[in-house]
Amino acid sequence: MTSSKMPLAGFNSAPLPEAPQQYLTFTLAEEVFAVGTRSVREIIEYGCLTGVPMLPPSVLGVINLRGGVVPIMDLRQRFGAGPTTIKRRSCIVILEVERGDLRQVMGIVVEAVNAVIEIDAQCVEPPPSFGGHLHTGFINGLAKLDGRLVVMLDMGRALSLDGLQCLAETSQYDGLQQSA
Repeated sequence: MTSSKMPLAGFNSAPLPEAPQQYLTFTLAEEVFAVGTRSVREIIEYGCLTGVPMLPPSVLGVINLRGGVVPIMDLRQRFGAGPTTIKRRSCIVILEVERGDLRQVMGIVVEAVNAVIEIDAQCVEPPPSFGGHLHTGFINGLAKLDGRLVVMLDMGRALSLDGLQCLAETSQYDGLQQSA
């Protein structure tokens, strides 16, 4: 008995369109940014931070989040737009970011959290090229929403996890110090 492969009725070999992905949008310096909700652990009220000496100015300090030490970064300052002015809607977005085999829980201070939205892949444009002297590797793309562009961030790159390896090691060291 010979077998012949027949296409299934109604089967189309064309790739299925990607499902829309969910993103948390937030405001910094009057611009809207988005980060994938898969990396968002929680959103907390801006509170008292503990300063740590010799950190870059964009790292504001650390907080104790359920027994864990979490570094908090001012994303606006990280992007070179000056420090965030803390207002009524300011909050801290707790993220679990990864790059390669490094995984780190971090918080970012934002001026306001806007909403969780779905963005279709066809609404996303690749990041523009500004030439070799400007680094845009932390931008996943630009989404066109309601006549406005939303900058979609790769948080692992935006927070420069390569440089934050020392923070992870410091957090682990602090945990050892506290348990001793």
